[in-house]
Amino acid sequence: MAIMDSTSQQPALLLEICTDSADAALAAEAAGADRIELCSAIESGGLTPSYGCIKRCSELLKIPIQVLIRPRCGDFCYSENDFLQMLEDIAMAKLTGVQGIVSGVLNSDGSVDICRTELLVKQAQPLSFTFHRAFDLAHDPVQALEDVIRCGATRLLSSGQELTAEEGIALLSELVALADNRIIIMPGAGINAKSIGKLLAPKLFREFHMTARMFSDTETKIPTGLSGRDPIAQEGFWHTDIQKIKSVKKRMNT
Repeated sequence: MAIMDSTSQQPALLLEICTDSADAALAAEAAGADRIELCSAIESGGLTPSYGCIKRCSELLKIPIQVLIRPRCGDFCYSENDFLQMLEDIAMAKLTGVQGIVSGVLNSDGSVDICRTELLVKQAQPLSFTFHRAFDLAHDPVQALEDVIRCGATRLLSSGQELTAEEGIALLSELVALADNRIIIMPGAGINAKSIGKLLAPKLFREFHMTARMFSDTETKIPTGLSGRDPIAQEGFWHTDIQKIKSVKKRMNT
């Protein structure tokens, strides 16, 4: 359900933060996030999180959670085993009480795999369904939009087929007009306190997606790697940057 602005009776602006752990999700919530997209392996573009992570977040968070269903990194054209795993992962995620699923499938020619995406949407029901940035690899974005709508998705996450949503604002704006309120268009990629201004200016978008992360050195005294030679462990870790979220929320609320 959309958050309503009591003064205008219009849906309030919503900021979704991509996180990969319960600690990161809690930090994002404390910083003002309105919704969480939960995944694992953000450095690989995001993969399906574990059942334990989903369950823990569902138990702890007060804001809605959407779970990414992506079985592997690489392209978005999946084998039969990949796809059956996706269906099982959606069923698993629903057991934890989350509010939405984020997923999608493409054909090898760069078109939306309507049949499989429809099955994912049906498996997710009654949860909301976001078609993710696989859309940004579609060869024909106008046709892909119609196909995603036909599949029954609730929203579309996109950078406008550019590296950042700010660069893709022309296509994103066109998608809003073409969608004609049939689906939510949610800009994502490269959003920060500076770029959000350009995305807010046309007053076309109500939801925004952001990965607010920063790298910190580890506090452990354990040597990294095997015998100090094979670097299997990093000397730090990524976590939620609270200040980045607060800065974007401040711009959204002014």
